Amino acid sequence: MNMNKVVSGFFIILAMTINFGFFYGSPEILAEHSKYELFAAIVINLIATIFKFGDKTQVGSVLLATSLVADIQLIASASVWVFALYGLGTVNAEETTAIISLSGGALLANITSVVIFVGDTLKSKR
Repeated sequence: MNMNKVVSGFFIILAMTINFGFFYGSPEILAEHSKYELFAAIVINLIATIFKFGDKTQVGSVLLATSLVADIQLIASASVWVFALYGLGTVNAEETTAIISLSGGALLANITSVVIFVGDTLKSKR
């Protein structure tokens, strides 16, 4: 068993599940989405990205690209939240929808990453 693959796979899947936990809920009601869960999703995604830097294969490049997309979208989501809250003074429906939509894009990138990771694992020889 390759311990690096186990740890990397753990963080890839954890990033997806935490991102889903934040995304799940009504896109109009910000109270259904925890700021702490968004922060955790950002941190776990960044850790997953770091693990993907060591893979020099073509699949590793695609995994890194999906992870970078998820990172950018989650950071953008948090940035919209912070700007709306502290810059505008309130978070209305438009900003709430943007926050959740950006995390949804990151979720899609994470799902793509998990599918590619599982596919690569299944095709690899023992």
